[in-house]
Amino acid sequence: MSRLITAIKFVLQSATVGLAAAFVAVYLFPDLLPGRATGPAPSSYADAVISTAPAVVNLISADRNDQQMAWAHSEQVAAVGGESLGSGVIIDPAGYVITNDHVIAGARAIDVVLTDGRVAPASLVGTDPDTDLALLKIELDGLPRIRLGRSDTLQVGDVVLAIGNPFSIGQTVTQGIVSGTRRGQLGLSPFENFIQTDAAINLGNSGGALVNAGGELVGINTAFFSRRLDSEGIGFAIPVNLVRGVMGDLIEHGRVIRGWLGVGTETLTPEQARSLGLADPFGIILTSVQAGSPADLAGLRPADVITHINDQPVVVWQDALRQVARMTPGTTIGLTGSRLGETFRVSVEVAERPSPGRQ
Repeated sequence: MSRLITAIKFVLQSATVGLAAAFVAVYLFPDLLPGRATGPAPSSYADAVISTAPAVVNLISADRNDQQMAWAHSEQVAAVGGESLGSGVIIDPAGYVITNDHVIAGARAIDVVLTDGRVAPASLVGTDPDTDLALLKIELDGLPRIRLGRSDTLQVGDVVLAIGNPFSIGQTVTQGIVSGTRRGQLGLSPFENFIQTDAAINLGNSGGALVNAGGELVGINTAFFSRRLDSEGIGFAIPVNLVRGVMGDLIEHGRVIRGWLGVGTETLTPEQARSLGLADPFGIILTSVQAGSPADLAGLRPADVITHINDQPVVVWQDALRQVARMTPGTTIGLTGSRLGETFRVSVEVAERPSPGRQ
């Protein structure tokens, strides 16, 4: 018994000494705490640039439809004998180049200019105007590659670098932080889930790379907010997780396959919900129902309020749009809603979302 008591005392004494030592260590070296910085910020991001910049390319064209010139009105600078359209990223060593749809819209012949001086004609694999992405392909040996990161783990405050060809002056790198995630309701595309950054994004950066401090691609730069046609520190990039899915569909199908119900929607405000006598202060209101669409065939009407999709609450119309878009055409979903104060539930078979040119 005495030996047991002695052993217990020894363990308790050891634990006390260990806790005291840990307290002193954390007090003297707070960076040891989880989630805290492990040292001073790096004085250079050159390694990240060196590993990623060769995969960022310039896109040029000598032939463009007049109706599309508005996209590039400030980017008409001669480059390797052609009009500079914007930037792109070699996203796969097989020669796939991702860029923005608006960068190449209307261009009948596109050349890709690498940082090592090589130039290659590009073929169009496919476009996805709904996310403002386009996929090209070039045939060259020894292409640089870029590591793909994860955009879903980005946090506000993370350091990012924007790489592209602003104003056609040559490849340029700007540095900043992630200043927002999941940005939407900007009116740029139907499926908005942008990374916001204060890294300068200017005309010509569209289609270029947004990379993290570790040299991984996390987004494709697509737009900036400005009242003076110059950068004001509010830029937007398409998350690389979204790019992966779009690229896969374009390679496999030549188009992106999404679910579709054929409705126009708006987010219901709490005040509107109360005035309609809804039990829950959320939902989306149908502003239009396209004739012959799945919603029309299911009996939905304009002014109907949808509160749940498959028994999951619907709070914001953009989230509902993305939820339906992720569904495989042919899937049947249940919608719960309210019409003139009466609750209803209908089943709707999701169809394939028409491309903008087929609607």
